Amino acid sequence: MPLPFLTADGVPDADDGVDEVAALADHDRWRRPYRPGPWRVGIAALLLLLSAFMLLSTMIVAVAGAWGGAAVCLALALVVIGSALRLLRAGVWVSRAGLRRVGFFGTRSIAWAEVTELRTVQQPVRWLGLPRTVQGQALTVATREGAELPALLTDHDADFLSRREAFDRAADTVGAWADEYRPVPA
Repeated sequence: MPLPFLTADGVPDADDGVDEVAALADHDRWRRPYRPGPWRVGIAALLLLLSAFMLLSTMIVAVAGAWGGAAVCLALALVVIGSALRLLRAGVWVSRAGLRRVGFFGTRSIAWAEVTELRTVQQPVRWLGLPRTVQGQALTVATREGAELPALLTDHDADFLSRREAFDRAADTVGAWADEYRPVPA
């Protein structure tokens, strides 16, 4: 089963049998301009491992005849699986239409016409999304409305912790998309 949210730029693997040039040419499709980091993938893998044990306990409880308990175990396992998939999907996505920041609980899309500036700044950033902050770099966006938006990417989040070059490449790629599709002010 292909998992397109795990590929960078929506590029399929070479063994998928899909033409890579055609996949890259479709700029109307939302795509993540970077690969999910090892922390994000590792946490999702641990959640999926936990859900496997929960599904096993669901089966044991169901065989024992406690259908109410089995239903609760199944519901909790499905919540953990959904959380793992949502965690993998979180991040910044781009398309010809604009910029989309997918969070764990919500998604916000911004049209390129609304974006006035994308820049990388030194500021306190959250370490792996936890309340602890450290000094780091963040890719920020300024809009025409002047609304205060959270940082799009940081060098201490689950995708880029200890991967400074990957953060720089991702910030440059998002900036390139902005330069290509953001209307030039007259």
